[in-house]
This record gives sequence, structure tokens and C-alpha cells, in this order.
Amino acid sequence: MTEYKKSVLKNPGNMPNNFIHDFIDQDLAKGGQYEGRTVHTRFPPEPNGYLHIGHAKAIYIDFATAEKYQGLCNLRMDDTNPIREDVEYIDAIKEDVHWLGYDWGDRFYYASDYFEEMYGYAIELIEKGLAYVCELTAEQIRETRGTLTEPGQNSPYRDRPIEENLDLFSRMRAGEFEDGRMTLRAKIDMNSGNINMRDPVIYRIAHETHHRTGDTWCIYPMYDFAHPLEDAIEGITHSLCSLEFEDHRPLYDWFIENCSVPYIPRQIEFARLNIEYTVMSKRKLRSLVEEGIVDGWDDPRMPTISGLRRRGYTPQAIRNFCERIGISKVDSVVSHDFLEFCLREDLNDHALRGSAVLDPVKLIITNYPEDQTEQVIVQNFPYKPELGSHEMSFSREVWIERNDYAVDPPKKYHRLFKGNEVRLRSAYIVKCTGHLEDENGNITAVLAEYDPESQGGKAADGRKVRGTIHWVDVNAAIDSEVRIYENLFTVKEPDVSAADYHELINPDSLQIIEHAKLEPWLLQPEFRESAFQFIRQGYFIQDNKDSTTEKLVFNRSVSLRESYKPE
Repeated sequence: MTEYKKSVLKNPGNMPNNFIHDFIDQDLAKGGQYEGRTVHTRFPPEPNGYLHIGHAKAIYIDFATAEKYQGLCNLRMDDTNPIREDVEYIDAIKEDVHWLGYDWGDRFYYASDYFEEMYGYAIELIEKGLAYVCELTAEQIRETRGTLTEPGQNSPYRDRPIEENLDLFSRMRAGEFEDGRMTLRAKIDMNSGNINMRDPVIYRIAHETHHRTGDTWCIYPMYDFAHPLEDAIEGITHSLCSLEFEDHRPLYDWFIENCSVPYIPRQIEFARLNIEYTVMSKRKLRSLVEEGIVDGWDDPRMPTISGLRRRGYTPQAIRNFCERIGISKVDSVVSHDFLEFCLREDLNDHALRGSAVLDPVKLIITNYPEDQTEQVIVQNFPYKPELGSHEMSFSREVWIERNDYAVDPPKKYHRLFKGNEVRLRSAYIVKCTGHLEDENGNITAVLAEYDPESQGGKAADGRKVRGTIHWVDVNAAIDSEVRIYENLFTVKEPDVSAADYHELINPDSLQIIEHAKLEPWLLQPEFRESAFQFIRQGYFIQDNKDSTTEKLVFNRSVSLRESYKPE
């Protein structure tokens, strides 16, 4: 794994300068277009799915930029397409933004708040001779739009009289025509080198019930038309968008220039976030959910914010990640290792330590009294004594990891094998004497003798013991299900590696361990939301969705670095 330097930027409010801020600085300077104005940004998701890590970057840019300039940031649901929008998604978006640590105050809006105003701006364009009702089908519009090397063809309806356009558009709103029968198109330039400027559709007919307006409307504005108007109505100064909207900026500016809007926003584009071993398309993520490939939008293998939260990611780790990958104008793919590094770095600072044995085999300490149980002291966090300690029971039989014993050990193996000594963490030094087998030759128990003078794991005679292993008392252990997650896809860039990304699904992305053995201290009610480092295993968190009083479930958030690799 690539080594990364520890972050020194723990306060995400201290957003580093970038090219967006250079533009803003120019705009705010004396004589700039926003001199004396408050910087005002917005985060405008479409409520047609759950937010993912790519949206987290946009949230960070929008809100942290406003924080940097002591400005404002709105949260706006861009609900112009009623077909796939749902209140469930709206609630999830609000929860995710709040969870990341941002607040929009009283500035929560919907695009549908402005439907009447947008309709009025469409009327204004018609009256100026800059929009017309077109009866070409969607396929015919595509066929006549042209290509990158060939100009488009004018619609036969392009020169309709203004009065006729106003009448037809009014009747479209009244519901006289079926879906697809007509559209309203902006009249710009079918010869433009930018295909987005070739008379784009700005309204379409859709007899769909809207989650807020019900059946009041049967015509809905297209995103390219609605977006600049929403920004202008809300007084947005800087509309920060991902790079795919760069070619749409001339259209954005055209609507602002030709509609009598109250404010003039400026659109600035940045490169979107792409991460190895995942897809960022909402459509593809939705298909993973609908086809049952994953267990919902919050499946811990998903790149959704809710999935990352369920897996054990922290807001600080995600914000640090977004801050440290930087903001640029060039698309790139970020290493998934770096995302995990940011989480590991944050959890290492506050995750409590506990013992869990995932692949258990008994260790029988043959010279320890059979009826004796004692309490050993274990630090909750080895490097922060102020976080205290707890007691852990120890007796003749304890669970250890199966791979902590070897019949024929490889080189540089410092765990249990016959004749070798190891330290049982916080308890005693034990010396392996062999093992027990069943009739099939399977190892059923490892045998050892303990040194009674090595309480706390320290040899009284000062001898060195190289290996230390964790354990859980057989008499006190709690059974738990543990889920180990790996990448959902088998290749770094599944979006470009195959026509059907389903072929690249990793069949080993989820490993379920049914009977892991946990020390009881991990299961206290006050720790239900806490992150733990299971000693030598990784970082884990209790799955609050699937855990019950009868069966506790823990998700691995991220592994530890490899400390041993057999030769």
C-alpha cells in the first residue's frame, strides 16, 4: 500500500486556496462584479437517489467556500423531474448534509418553489421571439440536432408566430396534449459549434404527479433552463458545478442574459470526484439496489454517504479526504487506498481498543487452575490514559485466532508453535506444548502452559518474548456476526472497463463471519455508536440496522496495515 503523510489540517473550515477562490477574490475586489456582495453558493442535488462520495466533494466545495468567505450556502432540491423523485431521497439528502457537519439555516428550497416564475420567464422568451413550441418528436429532435462536425437543421415550427406559440404553450400547461406531443424550445442557433446551443428543449410535457405540487403541473422545465433561473432567483453569486457543465455554461449565461432575472450569478466548474473500484452514476447505483446486488442504498459496499456512514466512516475523515485531494479543472481518478487512509488516520485518533476473535480455536492453558477466573486490566486506548481502562476476564480456556498457531511455522513467524513463547495481551506469557485433533485430523484446541510470574505479560526474569496475540475468555465471550467488506468491483475503473459493469462485480465483496467471539466490554449500550479497533483486526462499528438483542452485527470499516507477510 502507498504510504501517505499524516494530515495536519484537522479543521475543514480552513479551506485551502484554489482556482475557484481566485475567481471569487477577483469578483469581490474593487470594481469586481460582486464588490460589496456577500458570497452566496448553493448545493442543488436532484432528489432521485442517495448522495454519494462524489456529492460529498461538491458539498464540501459549496459549503466550505461559503464558510471561508463568511457567506451563505443554500440547500436546494432540484425537483424538476417528477418521474424518479421521492420524499425518501429528500430526507436522506438532508440527513447526509447535516451528518457531514454543514447547515443551511433557513435557506432550504425546492426548484418547484419557482415553477410559476419559470413559466413566466418562458413566456418572456416567447414574447421576445426567443422560444417556440415544437412538434418534432424526441427522436426527430436528435436527428436534426447535427453532430460535432455538421450543423443542425431548423425545426419546421421554428418560425411560428409569437401569438401561436403563446396559445400552444398555454394549452400545453392546461393539459390538452399527451406526453411527447410538443416541447418548448429556445430559439438560439442551430449552426452553433456548441450542440447545447442548438435550440435546446426547455419544457416538456409529463403527466406525472409531483411530490410537492401534485397534479398542478403537467409541463416541467428542463434542468438547463431551471438551474440558472433558480440561482438568479435565490441571489446566488457563484454557482459551483462539476466539469461536465462547462459546455453548458454558454446556455446558462444565455438564459440569464435574456430573462429579466433579479440577480446575475457566475458559473464556475471543477473536476468531479472519481474513485477507484466504484461507479458514481446514480442510475447505475440505483440498478445495483433494484436488482438486489446490494442491500439497499446504505449497503456498506456502496459509495453513498449513508453506506459509508453505516460502514463506519466519519464526517471528519470524509471532509479531510475532500480537502486533501484538492480542487482542479482536470478529471482524475483518486486512489481508494487514500480514502481508506483518511478514515484509518481519523479512527486511530479516537477509536477504543477491544478484543475480538474472528476465526476462533481454543487455547487450553493446561497448568492454569481449572476453576479459577481472574480479571486483567486492559487500556481502552493505549496512547490516551485519560480514556481509562476496563477489566477483562481470564481463565484456563481462551479463544485465539486459528492462524495464530502453526504446526509448521514459516520463517519470521512469532506466534504459537510447539516450543515457542508468546504474550497473551495484558495477561500472561504462555509456551505452546502442542495441539489436539479430532478423528479427521482437524485441530480442535491448542495447548500451552503459562508462566505464573508473568502477570501483565511481563517476564519476571526479563526475557524477551517477540510475539503478542489477542484472546477472549471462553467463559465470557459473546457470539457476534462480523462482516468483512472488500471493493464491490474487481477493476479500478468499472465505468470504462466493460460494456456491462455487472460482469465486474466482486463475488467476494462481502464475507460474513457467523460466530466471532467478542469481549463483553465492546457491547455496552453507551458504545452503540462508537468506533472500535479490534486488536490486530481492523476498525469496526456496530451495524445499527441489522443488530438485534439476539444477534449483534459488526461491520469492518477499514483494515489495519499489513504487519506480517509470509515469505
